Parts: sequence; structure tokens; C-alpha cells
Amino acid sequence: MRYKAGGLHLPELGLWLDSHARQGGEWVFISHAHADHIRAHQQSMATEPTFFFMHQRLKCQGREKVMACEIAEDFNHGAAPYRLTCLSAGHILGSAMAHVESRGSSLLYTGDFKLEPGFTGEVCKPRAADILIMETTFGRPHYAFPPRAVIREQALNFCRETLADGKTPVLLAYSLGKAQELIRALEGLEHPIMLHDQVFETTRVYTRFGQAFPPFTQWDHATCRKSVVICPPHGFSGKLRQAVQPCRTAMFTGWAIDSNCRYRCATDAAFPLSDHSDFKSLLYLVKQVAPRKIYTVHGFAADFAATLRELGHDARALSEPDQMTLPMGILTRGLGATARKE
Repeated sequence: MRYKAGGLHLPELGLWLDSHARQGGEWVFISHAHADHIRAHQQSMATEPTFFFMHQRLKCQGREKVMACEIAEDFNHGAAPYRLTCLSAGHILGSAMAHVESRGSSLLYTGDFKLEPGFTGEVCKPRAADILIMETTFGRPHYAFPPRAVIREQALNFCRETLADGKTPVLLAYSLGKAQELIRALEGLEHPIMLHDQVFETTRVYTRFGQAFPPFTQWDHATCRKSVVICPPHGFSGKLRQAVQPCRTAMFTGWAIDSNCRYRCATDAAFPLSDHSDFKSLLYLVKQVAPRKIYTVHGFAADFAATLRELGHDARALSEPDQMTLPMGILTRGLGATARKE
């Protein structure tokens, strides 16, 4: 196994996991459809919703293998055959973990995941494995997210107070995943919900796969000031920004746990709505999977690997330099005679 191009390569199996560089000739498992995880590979495997989102964003002409969650598929295109099972990851609609079995050993690759059930998408369903490769975006202890119900009330109060002041509430969230969580969170607000074009198109895919939402409309300059506007951060500029004035803005991101988040984002407020697991949930996933070996990727990978080693796990980071530490007993024994002389 090797970490390369932002993804993982299992050369004996002829399999890539979330390669960020376009691959040809070998199969690539795509965990979900966020832009930093998708490429127009020659051979891709993913869930049906993930392929729908990919087709919105890429010109995909390669071979596609649609994977159903919890249905094992056998592959034999490398030096060793293997069985791969997609498991719901709870990150966004269609997100999946890869459970790989080969030659009597098993591996679970999480991709991005969230253990806490969200307002949309599927519930995360990990499985025991010998080796765990997990994302650790929020792998430090102070990242502790409040319950989603609390964030929902905060979002509703922000909208109601802003509208009562005669201003337009603009909620900034990524168009795939976070925006749909917000739409569902606003159910019962009794004010029109208006979506940026990109959010509107993505939400239509959610409805295609059976997700229900309170009524919403596509962006319209003429009526936007009477609505709650949901917009991706990069889309809040130019004519759209001018049209909603006067307004108040709120960013929805897990990084809102950091007190300086709203200043970095230049918004009036920031709320910790995330589609990733927080620190406590990362630890709980390790307990659920009960692996012999753990590899961490993304975010605070080295920090979380160090935490796991302190708890007695065999763990190391793949995506960044990993500062290994030795227990004091081993260190002093290694000093040998020199230590005794001093």
C-alpha cells in the first residue's frame, strides 16, 4: 500500500482509493462526489448518487461500475483477487466506505465520513477490519460539535432575527451536502427559501433519490430580499451580493469551533455544522472497527495518530510527516551505560 496523489494505491490488487490524479488501466474507488475527490478516471467504481453528481461536474467517458451499499462485488484484475463492499459513510448523499477483503485479510477505507446521523443522506455503517485507513479532518480534542438540533435552532434564530431587522439572511455552505442539510434544517421557518443556481441543481439530484425538503425556489434577483438565501461561499459576489443588500451572512462549517472563524470568513456569524466526524466520533469509529493497524489521512492526521498511539494502538499518519514518540522506559533503556554514568 502506498499513499500517492492524494489517494491510496494497492498495487497487488490493481486498485486505487480516491486518487486525486487521473488514473488509467486500474480501477479507482471514489468515496464521494466532492470536487477534491473526483476525476475522470478510465475505470471508476462508486455509488449511483456519486456518479450523478460527477456527471454534473465532469465529462466522464470512462468505464463505470455502479456499486450498491452492503452488496459485495468480486474483482480479479490484479495479482490478487479481492472482494469490495461499499458501506454508507454518512458524509453526503452517496458517500461510501470501501471494505476490501483479500487473502484472508480485510481493510476498511473510510473516505470522508460522519457517524452522527444528519438531516439528509444515509446513516454511516462501518464494519470491523484488520486494517483501518481513516480520514481525520477534525482530529484534535477541541473539535467537539454540538448536536445538530442545537445548530438547527441557531440557524432558525439567525434567520428570524435578520428578517425581523429588515435584512436578508444569507447562509453560506458548500453546494453539495452542507447546503441540503441547511435546507432541511430550515423546515418550519415559514419564509421562502431561495437557492443559488449551483445549490438548486445539486438539490434536485437529492430529490431524485427520494430526499424531501421544505419548498424552495431557484435564485431570482427580483424577490431575493424577501427570502432566506443559501449560497456556496465562492458564489457570494458580484450582482448576487449587491442584490441581497442589506444582508447578514452566516458561514456553516465545522471550523466554526475555532473562535476566529467568522473573522477569517468575513461573515457576521459562523455555526459549526459539519459533514465530518468530530474528535470523539473519530475515536468511537476506531472502537467499532477494532483494527490491528490504523493509518490516518487528511486534516490533523499526525496529531490523531499520536493520540491513538498513546491509547495503545498501532497507528501512523500517511498524508503528513508523523513524529513518532517512544515511551520513557524504552528511551532510558536505550541510553544504557551512559545513563547510569550520569
